[in-house]
Amino acid sequence: MTKVHKIGLIGAGNISAAYLKLAPLFPGTQIVAVADIVAEAAKARADQFGVRALTIDGLLGDSEIDTVINLTIPSAHYEVSNAILSAGKHAYSEKPFALSVEDGKKLVALADAKGLKLGSAPDTFLGGAGQTARKLLDEGKIGRVIAGTMHVMSHGMEMWHPNPGFFFQPGGGPILDLGPYYIAALINLLGPIRTVTAVATKGFEDRLVTAEGPLKGKTVPVGTPTTINAILHFVSGAQVTLTASWDVWKHGHVNPIELYGSEGTMLVPDPNFFGGSVRYSVERGDYIEVDSSEAPFGKANWEDGKHANYRMLGVADLLDAADQGREPRCSGRVALHALDAMVSILDSAAQEKVITLSTTTERPAPLTQADADRFTAAR
Repeated sequence: MTKVHKIGLIGAGNISAAYLKLAPLFPGTQIVAVADIVAEAAKARADQFGVRALTIDGLLGDSEIDTVINLTIPSAHYEVSNAILSAGKHAYSEKPFALSVEDGKKLVALADAKGLKLGSAPDTFLGGAGQTARKLLDEGKIGRVIAGTMHVMSHGMEMWHPNPGFFFQPGGGPILDLGPYYIAALINLLGPIRTVTAVATKGFEDRLVTAEGPLKGKTVPVGTPTTINAILHFVSGAQVTLTASWDVWKHGHVNPIELYGSEGTMLVPDPNFFGGSVRYSVERGDYIEVDSSEAPFGKANWEDGKHANYRMLGVADLLDAADQGREPRCSGRVALHALDAMVSILDSAAQEKVITLSTTTERPAPLTQADADRFTAAR
């Protein structure tokens, strides 16, 4: 029997509820405490799920807790992850990993120096859809990937989020907020990125908040690009075009990711989610649909009855990696390389030049049925 890891959460916002709800799917993980800079928020979330409410210092100093999940706002991710590692605990962060490549490199170096595991969301590429697409690519179903497209477009967050201001400031925007899902999915499928080039603009100087809440009817300023077009050139030779925008009312791009290979085409479902069907063609033939619902972590299980949601899978994998002495799939190195790509996209647009990434990474290992059985079996 492998030990059950006792976990603390720092950050009691909306996303913390998903982690607390889904932790019981992974018996090797047990969330035991919540902390927040606002003590009342920590107490409310802790009471909701029957765990302890602690101060941040109290949580970091608790010898029972060996792992901490960082759910703070993006601008605090580096500082809090640094404090977690400095306290001698494994760290797993919500995305983005950090806001600068330099800070990301410091976190990876600190984890290595202390012999700790470091990881970061997103873990959606570990779900049934991402792993099914990976398996089909590795089997050569569409041959060598030559090119691809990615589209993540909407009209922003102000229509549904009660306090959307931080989404429109540095550290937010569609690249750093939604880009991690897409970039991590492509690293899983295609490996590391060599160069990026991009153009970017702000569609509006301010946004009118229409979501219910105290800011409804007020405007928030925009301090970061909200429409970005980029080309990612992978070490493998593949070229993928990315359009990320919060200035689009409506579009017709029904396939979030398309990959064009030497022998066919693959349509990959939305990497924001764990499930969905993968389709591929052989040359000009009809698409063959591969349902991922029977693959590990692909079955719909969420409250809406439609989506597969296995948030905490990345944490379970990180702790299994700690037990087995291997690299986590959602590792700090993968997250750092994804961050490097996203920051470089924004820098490329600002500087009007091609940028070569300063980092690289290995493709994460495929997640097998044996892995899934180990993560979900009582340990």
